[in-house]
Amino acid sequence: MPESSAGHGAAFGPEPLAPTLFLDRSALVFGDRTAMIDGDRAFSYRELRERCTRLAGALAEVGVRPGDRVSTLVPNTHVALESHFGVAWAGAVLNALNTRLAPGELTWIVNHAGSRVLICDDSLADVGEVIVAGADHPVHLIRCGGSADDYEQRLASAEPLRREVDDEWGMLSLNYTSGTTGHPKGVMYSHRGAYLQALAMVAQGGLDAASVFLWTLPMFHCNGWCYPWAVTAAGGVHVALRQVSPETIWAAIHRQGITHLNAAPTVLTMLASHPGATPAAAPVHVAVGGAPPSPSLLARLADLNLHVTHLYGLTESYGPAVICDWRPEWNALGTAEQARRKARQGVANIACSPLRVVDADGADVPADGVTPGEVVLRGNVVMLGYYRDPDATAAATVQRPDGAWFRTGDVGVVHPDGYMEVRDRAKDVIISGGENITSIEVEQVLVRHPGVLEAAVVGAPDETWGEVPVAFVAPRPGASPSEAELIEFVQEAIARFKAPRRVIFGDLPKTSTGKIQKFVLRERLRG
Repeated sequence: MPESSAGHGAAFGPEPLAPTLFLDRSALVFGDRTAMIDGDRAFSYRELRERCTRLAGALAEVGVRPGDRVSTLVPNTHVALESHFGVAWAGAVLNALNTRLAPGELTWIVNHAGSRVLICDDSLADVGEVIVAGADHPVHLIRCGGSADDYEQRLASAEPLRREVDDEWGMLSLNYTSGTTGHPKGVMYSHRGAYLQALAMVAQGGLDAASVFLWTLPMFHCNGWCYPWAVTAAGGVHVALRQVSPETIWAAIHRQGITHLNAAPTVLTMLASHPGATPAAAPVHVAVGGAPPSPSLLARLADLNLHVTHLYGLTESYGPAVICDWRPEWNALGTAEQARRKARQGVANIACSPLRVVDADGADVPADGVTPGEVVLRGNVVMLGYYRDPDATAAATVQRPDGAWFRTGDVGVVHPDGYMEVRDRAKDVIISGGENITSIEVEQVLVRHPGVLEAAVVGAPDETWGEVPVAFVAPRPGASPSEAELIEFVQEAIARFKAPRRVIFGDLPKTSTGKIQKFVLRERLRG
């Protein structure tokens, strides 16, 4: 061994990290065990690997070459899972499309990505046809499901293909942000980042070969937070779910012995409030991103044997880069204090560099739980950049003495124990009469009211105060809280100036992943 490489293993040819390696291993170790259940179909790990190599071969047969983009427009089915391995084994880049976007939005994404192929579920065939017709370049359409299942026919006749990954920093997938202002941005994931994020989810999500994972989270959202690769790495069972509803989720929990699921806060609210909800026979581990669940919701979920871990992340960070790692000594705390700890976003996961919360000059804020700053991230599980958008990439970067960091746009504080808590999106902080009001704080009070199911607070222009908080509230079924009642409820809990000046009742607009669209609420106020 050359002296320069002694102790580093370089002479033995280190393997590039790629999440597709997990399927190779699970097919070997768990070959005959069930990998995926999709309705009345089930595939073993050996069968799943064979199908993914045939998908790679089928893509090559229609002209896909290394580096090409392949878009998918499919719900959470076996096709969505297979694309997370087969597209990469063709040497291509996966672009999983949000099935709830409008045809025009999807066409823009396919054009921007330059996708060569669109794999489209039969239930979305009309949308797929519109995309292909509106594309500014040739796009090969492969339909799956229905009477004319082009996908299955191609897999049956294709020669298996498994291209090796030469560069672990090469692009694995291309995920587009929600695009609340202007066009969405394409977020580039690397093989290395996805591999490490998947391992972090295995370790910190408690996945193993006995895990049964229910696909409530769309696989188009941050590649399902990298769980297509994580569950596969653990040798667990994927359970497909086309339609997310409290009925279908509870049915799966009771009939199929679900051990894990990931969800938006709104899904948890639906599960807890469903009239037919009965406790799971065994603990179900639930990872939730977005707004922190209220103490009352956490208590109700615990009664149902659903145990919540709060996560934090963005599309740009492969999903949850931060996890509220529970400390055993917190079990001795009271219920209310435990809920407060669970509501915090936490610490960087094991694959992410330590997160920071910085002031306007880029210096760390004190760990006092009070001083706000912007949350910044970097490391293996932060994007390569925005696809074909160097200006946006530069705008999302902050330079510190120790290098470049990704600006999340979120305002947070660091508690004395080192755990981070998001106080608001920078754009969602309401400045009223020179005082900063974090919308999350007001929302957390509102959802503690027994008559409130969901709440969102935004700022409305005001000639005297600059801005004032306005609450949008979805009442619980059968409840009818009044505006005055809710305003008084908030005033009794926190500073009076933080209470909403108005309360507007009705359903709250949400993204496909369950996040409340505050920009829509602001538009309603302006209109």
